[in-house]
Amino acid sequence: MKLITMPRMAILAIAGASLSLAACNNKADDATEAQADAVEASADATADAIDAAADKMGGASEEAMQNRADAVRASGEAKADALEEKADAEAGHP
Repeated sequence: MKLITMPRMAILAIAGASLSLAACNNKADDATEAQADAVEASADATADAIDAAADKMGGASEEAMQNRADAVRASGEAKADALEEKADAEAGHP
């Protein structure tokens, strides 16, 4: 339960920080950036939960779960990067 609660708090903190920058950027850019942060935080939380489950296993099962967690992190990061590039394009940044 603790693994699920902490990432949600992180998402809220990231969302709050993103909102504080709202005065400096356009709203579409900010919303897309916040979405990117949420996607990455969610992927990290899921990967952390998979890692925690893997720690309770042994041998090949543990390694397979850790590889899955790494893949989830990489996928989340790639999706977040794509969203950030979209936000930059929406804001007219090169």
